[in-house]
Amino acid sequence: MTDKKGDTTASSTTSNSKNTPKKANLLDHHSIKHLLDESVTEIVTGKGFIEDVRMSNIRLLMGSVIIIIALFAQFYNKKFPENRNFLIGCIVLYILFNGILQLIIHTKEKNAILFTHPPAESFSSTGLVVSSKLPRFSDMYTLTIASADPDSISAKPQVEFTKSVTQWFTKDGVLVEGLFWKDVEGLVNEYTRESKKSK
Repeated sequence: MTDKKGDTTASSTTSNSKNTPKKANLLDHHSIKHLLDESVTEIVTGKGFIEDVRMSNIRLLMGSVIIIIALFAQFYNKKFPENRNFLIGCIVLYILFNGILQLIIHTKEKNAILFTHPPAESFSSTGLVVSSKLPRFSDMYTLTIASADPDSISAKPQVEFTKSVTQWFTKDGVLVEGLFWKDVEGLVNEYTRESKKSK
């Protein structure tokens, strides 16, 4: 009997967490964009696209290397000026790896919020890059879906929409998920339709 009650409590907790409205601070540009971007990721992965975490792993690896270099420079067991050459080497490596990390972010990621593999049942050999923009002091949110490999033979034309965030939020900052999901799913469907037309 206790087990059944436990199961009921667990399932009700899960359903409550799913039914909890998503809320953003409407005065905070980053809060709005973060909430919308998270929802986009849920919608796209819910359509069968599997997230490609390679770029995130590369950034984490580079960030870890930068931290290790800084720690070595801080806790090296010789005092200045004996450790002068070692510190110079650490500074050069720190700048080098930071530069590489910024180059990756600037050239590969840009405004991307999600990289995906192609769906399992798809004949396409390329996944998606989903990007978003919400300029500061603007209410216009731009969502773009493009091919992860533009040079691929199966790459398709990118699709995008630009809409005011006021269409998706109540005055209290609660996201009206039905409206937002409809718009994002429409864009994903437009991209997949483009893919079918191009075949």
